[in-house]
Amino acid sequence: MRLFGYMSFGQSVAKALLISLVPFAASAQRPPTKKKHFIKEVYASWGYNGEFYTNSTIHISQSALGNDYNFVHVKAHDHPGWNEGLFSKALSIPQYNYRLGFLLNEEKGWGFEINFDHTKYIFADQNVAIKGKLNNQRVDTTVAFNQANGFYYYLNNGANFLLFNITKKWHLLKTRDEKVKLDFLGKFGVGPVVPHTQNELFGKANDQGFQFGGWNTGAEGSLRATFFRYIYLEFSDKVDYARYHNLNIYMGAAHQAFGTEEMILSLGVVLPTTSRH
Repeated sequence: MRLFGYMSFGQSVAKALLISLVPFAASAQRPPTKKKHFIKEVYASWGYNGEFYTNSTIHISQSALGNDYNFVHVKAHDHPGWNEGLFSKALSIPQYNYRLGFLLNEEKGWGFEINFDHTKYIFADQNVAIKGKLNNQRVDTTVAFNQANGFYYYLNNGANFLLFNITKKWHLLKTRDEKVKLDFLGKFGVGPVVPHTQNELFGKANDQGFQFGGWNTGAEGSLRATFFRYIYLEFSDKVDYARYHNLNIYMGAAHQAFGTEEMILSLGVVLPTTSRH
């Protein structure tokens, strides 16, 4: 009887061990779960740009000098630099731009991008209307705005637009092996401007330098051709609106706002965060 009791006890233990091993066996047969990546791919690019600026009014405030006037309907132009010999100077001297982007939803194409444009704004060599108060006297006249007369106004080491963009990508065309793809990207964002001010008004020069100068908002449409999955060439048309406050001038501050249209050509690289088959 005791023998049968031991056998019954052994069978119960064996049965319990088998039951406990079932989940391990089932889990061993399941395929491994793929790790989910919040960021589907990262991309980075470097390129060069050209700009067209809207006319604007620059307000000058120098209370200690009795000045509070406007330069009205100012015309400005860019200074590309890359058209004067791109490889004969430092890469950061011409008007350049860079992008650092993150694709967050591959199926729907949504992403985020840090978007910076080093653009140059040149106000010089023109007859311009000046209206307001100069030396505590009312003024409404025209001045020859050029260096010979003691005038220049540059954001020449950059009007410098920094944007934090939401992006959306649409697939247009691709080859069967997906080694060549053509996509369209829409981008929209807001961010600060970080201009470098360099100016002289009525023969009085400022202490030039970089500063936080206000805010800008921009929208961009881009055609991107990707080759062998990881290298791309991107052409963009961008519009931007920037408002500048408290720009450094001699014993005072300047304020202005203007719109910009940019043409941008960039070369970039894609860094996927998931394996591709």
